[in-house]
Amino acid sequence: METVTESTVDGIIASLFFAVLGGAPLAIAYKAINTMDSLFGYKSDTYHDFGWVPARLNDLVSWFPARLALPVIAISTALCGLSGIISLAVAIRDGSKHPNSGFLEATMAGALGTHLGGTSFYSGKINIKPFIGDNLRELELSDVSQSHKLMFVSSLLVLVVVVSIEMV
Repeated sequence: METVTESTVDGIIASLFFAVLGGAPLAIAYKAINTMDSLFGYKSDTYHDFGWVPARLNDLVSWFPARLALPVIAISTALCGLSGIISLAVAIRDGSKHPNSGFLEATMAGALGTHLGGTSFYSGKINIKPFIGDNLRELELSDVSQSHKLMFVSSLLVLVVVVSIEMV
């Protein structure tokens, strides 16, 4: 669910944000930076220093869109019949516990009434993140479908806003 939420912003919300600001050239530049981070950002000890540049650059260009996504996901949460207010409150309270994606992950955790974070494995290495959200219940398989629904509604909401802006 952390990946779904981050992908909602990286793939859709931020891309459309930059397309509105600067058309296709700015949207393509953003996607190039985001892709470089995905490919090289901190992927190995050998290339750690090389990966630092795209990772930091991505954090910089994603800062505003990641925060812009908070009300979008909170509204989408309400449209899906969950508490948008709790979703937003958890994002504000816990979002800074992880870099840019933390705000989005916290929004999702608040929407689902659970917590995200903790121990995970990336490339065979243990990664421990602080928990975000409230542990009101354990995650369930149905939460994955719910996160996909929230991603779809958030994406649709942003698309409607962008089309409306472009029509004005």
